[in-house]
Amino acid sequence: MTTLQQLKVLLAVADHGGFTAAGERLGMAQPAVSRSVAALETELGAPLLTRQRTGVALTEAGERAVRRAREAVRQVDLLRAEVAEVAGQITGTLRIASLPTATGTRLPAELRLFTERHPLVAVRLIEGVDQEVRDWLDLGVVDAAVVTLPAPGLRTVLLDTHEMCAVLPVGHRLAEKDAVSYAELEEEPFVRPTGGCAQVFSAAAEQVGVRLEATFEAREMSAVLEMVRARLGVSILPSVGVPRLDGTVLRPLVPRTERRVAVAVSASASPAARAFLAQLEDGVVSD
Repeated sequence: MTTLQQLKVLLAVADHGGFTAAGERLGMAQPAVSRSVAALETELGAPLLTRQRTGVALTEAGERAVRRAREAVRQVDLLRAEVAEVAGQITGTLRIASLPTATGTRLPAELRLFTERHPLVAVRLIEGVDQEVRDWLDLGVVDAAVVTLPAPGLRTVLLDTHEMCAVLPVGHRLAEKDAVSYAELEEEPFVRPTGGCAQVFSAAAEQVGVRLEATFEAREMSAVLEMVRARLGVSILPSVGVPRLDGTVLRPLVPRTERRVAVAVSASASPAARAFLAQLEDGVVSD
């Protein structure tokens, strides 16, 4: 097994939390995965993993090795993709990180068109909150990421614009209104979503002299909705990508507040990522 293959095995073990899961991902038997990591540890002269009952954990040397391994594998993949690009082909893997609320926008249709245009490219989609997807992009874990604008320092193409809405429990006094102002929300206990969209409505609230103090915080949209349904407070979430939950209602905000999301790539974007961005720049696809 080459050193590059050993690095890929190490990354699989680190990403999937164990030898068995990594083997299933790579199509290898668990003993072969274990031998590969052991051989790499011998070559590098330091233990990379500690075995635990619940799986494995990276040692300090392992954490450093994984960072370098990820970049090494990425560079080899990039080399192959760029050589293929010279020959007129787009190959490799498009790894894209998305916000859960953005996955329900135009993104699926764009990815479908992309796979039709570039059948030699495999697409891998993962979801996370704003800071996670930015970190994954910065670290080279993904080639492209859906981010909330503004996103200084990144090349971006607008993906979608949608409204932010007040989230209220059914029967709440504000639920009877056609629209809800920030000043009215300021008077209520507030459930602050920590997934990333807070930067959008916090800026809008500040512009009208309102400060929304968090009584509770929750990262997942489902948790925010459950807390609102339990009448622990009110909240603000995007109007798209939010699961509908009985016992809650959405109302437009006053002033109207928009969230703009875009696809971003780093300066060292792969040919597949550049091709995807170029597709987005061409125009909107229809569902």
